[in-house]
Amino acid sequence: MLKAPALTRKRRLRTLIAPLLTLVVLVACTPPDGQNPPPPPPPPEGELRLEQVTAGLTTPVALTNAGDDRLFVAERAGRVRIIRNGTLLAEPFLDLTASIASSEGEQGLLGLAFPPDHDTSGLFYVYYTASSNGRGQLVRMAVDATNPDRADPTTADLLIELAESTTFHNGGQLAFGPDGYLYWAVGDGAVGSRAQSRASWRGKVHRLDVSTAPGYEVPADNPLVGEPGVREEIWAMGLRNPWRFSFDATTGAMYLADVGEDAFEEVNVVPAGQGGANFGWPVMEGPECFGSTSCDQEGLTLPTFSYPHPSGEGGASVTGGYVYRGPAAPDLVGRYVFADFIMNSLSTAAPGNGWQIEPLLYDQLRTASFGVGADDRLYVTDFVNGRVLEVTQEEQ
Repeated sequence: MLKAPALTRKRRLRTLIAPLLTLVVLVACTPPDGQNPPPPPPPPEGELRLEQVTAGLTTPVALTNAGDDRLFVAERAGRVRIIRNGTLLAEPFLDLTASIASSEGEQGLLGLAFPPDHDTSGLFYVYYTASSNGRGQLVRMAVDATNPDRADPTTADLLIELAESTTFHNGGQLAFGPDGYLYWAVGDGAVGSRAQSRASWRGKVHRLDVSTAPGYEVPADNPLVGEPGVREEIWAMGLRNPWRFSFDATTGAMYLADVGEDAFEEVNVVPAGQGGANFGWPVMEGPECFGSTSCDQEGLTLPTFSYPHPSGEGGASVTGGYVYRGPAAPDLVGRYVFADFIMNSLSTAAPGNGWQIEPLLYDQLRTASFGVGADDRLYVTDFVNGRVLEVTQEEQ
């Protein structure tokens, strides 16, 4: 039975149900009346809103572009769909459903990225949990030589396979940074100690040079290069389940959201080119010690901003977004737009106001991911209702 992805997986929530029942479970996991803050109000008429681009998708978990007028949407079960000029093409760009495990927890097709030279190389990258063994796999593929709207699965080149099979905390974001390297976020696999092990892939962001095939190389300036017994691919560590990161198109800074356990959701802003941060999990959860009244914070980087769960029983799950640089919502330019999957909210934060979280929009959608088009327009994917929507602003 197809199950919803665990975008908010607390210790008490280890079982998920089918997408049709997702709302029931989420309501059941919500604290009793009076413990939750009221949802942000809908925007006044004529201001910011969500405009539907297309529907008809099945559990969309990622959205990106290939440098042209197409939007590529990854569906959890293993398909990649194309949206062109607001129309969802009937034929998938890629169908890996036979190769992907997606029936448990947080498995599925979790990441998709196109390199800056995609128009000439025809290459792209996916991260998914394999049906053969349940392990996470990072794979390079190419488009069909005769049809750029179709991938060629026979070109699959397995770059990395994770050692552990897990149904939880797989992370999954793939994105190319301003430096041209591929960044890959991997969750701790529900074993927190892995996030502090420099020999483990888990609980990290990795940075890879994939410009030369086959295989990949480790960039010479990665922070752990030359140290014995470590994964030299590591760019940052100490993460629980990093659920979406992005790069500011203007500053190059990385905005990295990490889903919390019991008490906090957090966002870390990393200046361009600055690797080596240890964000503290499981020593820290957000700005506080995890499971103890004292802890050693030496060498740890605390969140740029965080927010508490409505109650100790859970009920929050951050979905990382983007710093808005698009043309459709002028009032948002320079502000980081993110969401909470459980709380149905879109919010913003910016350094100019001390990273104070400000409600943006409230709608009945479950934001599994954000994505931008080649023109920097900002989109959200509605996991439950199978929609893609654009963040826009009405003219006044």
